[in-house]
Parts: sequence; C-alpha cells; structure tokens
Amino acid sequence: MTQINQAAACNRHHSIHQQLCRWLLLTFDRQASNEMLATHEHIANMLGVRRESITDAAGKLQQKGLINYSRGRLVVLSRAGLEEQVCECYDVINAEFTRLIPAFVNKPASRGLPPIASAKATKRPVHDLVFE
Repeated sequence: MTQINQAAACNRHHSIHQQLCRWLLLTFDRQASNEMLATHEHIANMLGVRRESITDAAGKLQQKGLINYSRGRLVVLSRAGLEEQVCECYDVINAEFTRLIPAFVNKPASRGLPPIASAKATKRPVHDLVFE
C-alpha cells in the first residue's frame, strides 16, 4: 500500500523527468541487465502520461548521457546519474519493496529464485514477457 500511495503522490507532485528516472531505476532494480525493450508508449502507459512527454524526458536523459534509447531499446549508461536526477520517492518505494520482499533484493537466480525472462533474449518488449 505504501508503494501505491508513494507512486500516486510522485505522479502528482514531481516532474515527468523525475517520474521516468524513478520508473527506470525501479525497473532495472528487478532485472539482471542494464538494457530492456520498451516503447515510449508503454512507458507512458505505465506512468499515466502522454507518449510525447516520455519522448521529451527520455531525450533529455539521453542528452545528459544517462541512457541510450533507440527504436524501443533502452540502455542505462549511468545509474548514478539517474539516481542524482530522481526524486525522493524512489528511495521510499525501494525501501518498502526491500522490506516486504528481502529475498528478491540482490539475490542472483542461481540461489533458488525462479529465472527471470529477459527482454534481450526474447527480442520482445518487456510488457509482453511471460514470467515463469
């Protein structure tokens, strides 16, 4: 519930730029790679904003050298840079996730966690992946 409330507050009070940084960091916290396949439309739907807003925000992050984004392929180049840009909501949501699911955080799949489907391996957008 804390995560939902914090995300709702973030969506209301912080810039789309900060929201995109939060979404990227939270998404990449839960996967083993620094790249994924996702369209501007998909990210816009996830954040509840217009696609054009994501295009602008992603362009600014790319100009700063924090991400590389081309034809639906997004690569994080500087996680530290994203962390500098993100609002405090990221820390709140991430701390709550860590509290609720500590076994998932920083634990490789080889330690008994189910394998996570990889967007890179399947060549499909991340929102089309089926997790086993």
